Amino acid sequence: MQTTGYIAALFIGISLGLIGGGGSILTVPVLVYLFGISPVLATSYSLFVVGSTSLIGSFHNWRKGLVDFKTALLFGLTSIITVFITRKIIIPRIPEDIHVKGITLHFSILTMIVFAALMLLASVSMIRSKQTTALAKAHRVNFTKLILYGIGIGLVTGFLGAGGGFLLIPALVLLLHLSMKKAVGTSLFIIALNSLAGFIGDAGHYKTNWIFLLTISAIAIAGVFTGSIISTSVSSSKLTKSFGWFVLVMGIYIIIREIWLQ
Repeated sequence: MQTTGYIAALFIGISLGLIGGGGSILTVPVLVYLFGISPVLATSYSLFVVGSTSLIGSFHNWRKGLVDFKTALLFGLTSIITVFITRKIIIPRIPEDIHVKGITLHFSILTMIVFAALMLLASVSMIRSKQTTALAKAHRVNFTKLILYGIGIGLVTGFLGAGGGFLLIPALVLLLHLSMKKAVGTSLFIIALNSLAGFIGDAGHYKTNWIFLLTISAIAIAGVFTGSIISTSVSSSKLTKSFGWFVLVMGIYIIIREIWLQ
């Protein structure tokens, strides 16, 4: 299973290099189901892996002039603060067993179910990716929505260890009128900042297996470079839709596994 996990880490990086996102949402399921890591710790590890690979991806896009740093800092500040507070203060105070009206919910199982729901939303976003560009000119900049989006993305990244690119890219296109390519590059930079800020917020809460974590990250980063090379000869729109269907199936599988196969 671990060998399969390392191969999956490579493909996570390849998907990031090919379509500028999406693959990071599979990091937590790979860590949980293929490496046997607890869901809560997996979200922490995912923040580092996603942050590292996104940083490399954003650097690659910066060299092409596709990263708007001013926008990234303006938009990312709210989400970065939210991620840090979530990981540093909120997550450590959530009990493993949550009791609601006589029903006991295990936080680790709840994490995976919510994560699967996020995957379903992400898959729909990837499958219907063209609509974002079509709507880009129909909206004016709304700073209230910008702040709320930042907080929402920060909560998603903080609680689930996912980058939230499927939320970021539409926001950058619709609210800040960036082109799709520049939105992808800028979102990778924001994801990198969010994820690494969240991982820093985890400092002292978990014992980190650095050898394992750096190995997974290095494999994923190698995948980013591989995906970037392949992307020159493959249609990114078709890949995005195909990957969206794969994420949809994986999300459904996780829900079935966590609810009915426990």
